[in-house]
Amino acid sequence: MIQKVQQRKEKINMENMRMESIDMAAQNIDKIAALFPNCITEALDAEHSTPDHKVYKKVVNFELLRQMLSGDVLEGDEAYEFTWVGKKAAIVEANKPIRKTLRPCKEESVNWDTTENLYIEGDNLEVLKLLQESYLGKVKMIYIDPPYNTGNDFIYRDDFARSSSEYMEESGSVDEEGNRLFKNTDTNGRFHSDWCSMMYSRLMLARNLLTDDGLIFISIDDNEVENLKEICNEVFGRANSLTPFIWPLPRGINAGIIARAHEYVLCYGKNLRMRGNFNRISEDIEYSVERCNKKIDSRHPESTIDFPAGVPYEGRDQVFEGTIEGSEKITIHGNMVFKNGKLAEPVTLSAGWTMKNMILDWLSGKKVYDLKGQEIEGFFFKENGRLYSKKIMSTASIKSILKDIPDTQAARKELEALFGSQDVFSYPKPYELVKLFAKLATDPGDIVMDFFSGSATTAQAVMQLNAEDDTDRKYILAQIPERTGENSEAYRRGFKTICEIGEERIRRAAKKVHEDNPTAKFDDGFRVLKLDDSNMNDVYYSAGEYRQDMLPMLEYNIKEDRSDLDLLFGCLLEWGLPLSMPYTSELIEGCTVHTYNDGDLIACFDDNIPDAVVKEIAKRQPLRAVFRDSSFKDSPSKINVSEIFKMLSPDTTVKVI
Repeated sequence: MIQKVQQRKEKINMENMRMESIDMAAQNIDKIAALFPNCITEALDAEHSTPDHKVYKKVVNFELLRQMLSGDVLEGDEAYEFTWVGKKAAIVEANKPIRKTLRPCKEESVNWDTTENLYIEGDNLEVLKLLQESYLGKVKMIYIDPPYNTGNDFIYRDDFARSSSEYMEESGSVDEEGNRLFKNTDTNGRFHSDWCSMMYSRLMLARNLLTDDGLIFISIDDNEVENLKEICNEVFGRANSLTPFIWPLPRGINAGIIARAHEYVLCYGKNLRMRGNFNRISEDIEYSVERCNKKIDSRHPESTIDFPAGVPYEGRDQVFEGTIEGSEKITIHGNMVFKNGKLAEPVTLSAGWTMKNMILDWLSGKKVYDLKGQEIEGFFFKENGRLYSKKIMSTASIKSILKDIPDTQAARKELEALFGSQDVFSYPKPYELVKLFAKLATDPGDIVMDFFSGSATTAQAVMQLNAEDDTDRKYILAQIPERTGENSEAYRRGFKTICEIGEERIRRAAKKVHEDNPTAKFDDGFRVLKLDDSNMNDVYYSAGEYRQDMLPMLEYNIKEDRSDLDLLFGCLLEWGLPLSMPYTSELIEGCTVHTYNDGDLIACFDDNIPDAVVKEIAKRQPLRAVFRDSSFKDSPSKINVSEIFKMLSPDTTVKVI
């Protein structure tokens, strides 16, 4: 019976959605297979196999892969690397898929229907896994202020965290019988290992979300700064590191012989070659102008460039034809017509171009930088018919010591002013710190992320910058809902979790930014999403394990407490759609139909959907459509769905849950 249902689904081409995060390890194996197919073999998948049904999975033959990569094979343990107890487990944990979802919470959100900002409650490791497809390569800047591992603020205990006995055995400090091998055991070592594992797995996933020219800024103090540098050098690459920022703390912190009067902010890029200098802070701009062709020779061989109409021109209206003579000759193919300050018609020019690739990139709409990282604002023709570059000389120059940024005491007072109470949140960062980084590293429309968001400083920084610059940057915040202490001021004020503090801080900060900038228009809302177990019952993932007499259970593969909105956002995560786009819900023939982002996805989760509703959805030709498996009263109805879409919208991808 089950096999017949599965065969019927294949026939009508309606796949079941996975409803779990992507398997990063499987993706990596596919990438290796594309380059070295001979290094891929199969092995028994014990997790998904049964005594009656063997399942096999692709695995890498690492010995063969090593031979393919180099004739010189590294033997033994003598290699430079940064490691700790639990590192391998941290890598496995980062790649492991999860069966979780993000459930919308409209009642705690602000401007749910229009905002493009997100506030996500949940463990950031699992949140980052769920966002891998929806925000892959889309985040321009990440700022995080993780636990400093001072001994009293570490709360992220992942599956790879070690107990004292596990740490000592794995690190070689005890033998198999539990006897100490060394007299002077590093009893604190496991805390450094746990912290390194926590950061490593999260930074691995965070890197995937950055744009190619994106940057990450990480606040840290002396406790783990050296370990963090090594982790970031490995995850992002040493070549992508920038000079660490020093954030002075004038009052200092008395801890030991020397009072610590600073913290650090490490900065790494995903690919520094893809970006130029920081954005300008000063409005004073200086330019240099440089001719784009030289004498044709071996260093500057003759080549052609097709220029479209519209390239800027400085001079009187005129027409060039033939050649522009001189030692730096230009050959014109056809006529080069200039009118009203621009090239009036497309033209092909041959010359000894000095910046051909940069010219082509600029013509294709890309940002262009020279070899020194200075931005080339554009290219233009002069009255002599030659092409010139216009280069911005006064790029942002920021010193590594952040002297003008308020300290934690000032940030604490600001938070006190917002809440009208002291000690609502310990050690907040000043929003000016994050605002500075956002101004340096992002452009209008970019996404800023913070997955250790605490009191939501980053949200206030983005709103403040948008109000000042009249821009539309967005933010994604994630925070584990850590409970506040029952004796804390926050608890007495009614805040049971840090998330409640963060969300209320955003509401109050938005009001203050409006008061300080009465004419400014910016997105002051946010959508609250909460991490939860999958929308699907266990039977959804293991239907093949059920017997004939258990078939009725398969009809209830969706948990009873899940709403249409829960199911819709679960589908968005799997299909890799952003979670901040607008959507509409309407009744068609008595069925509720949800249209996401003007047709990126149309969903209907009602039971017994009539053909008329399916036809109406297909007529709108969405890119994707999804239904419940129980949406159709019988098998012929399911077969009809595929035929309707083949006829009315053949390019739509149709799936069921």
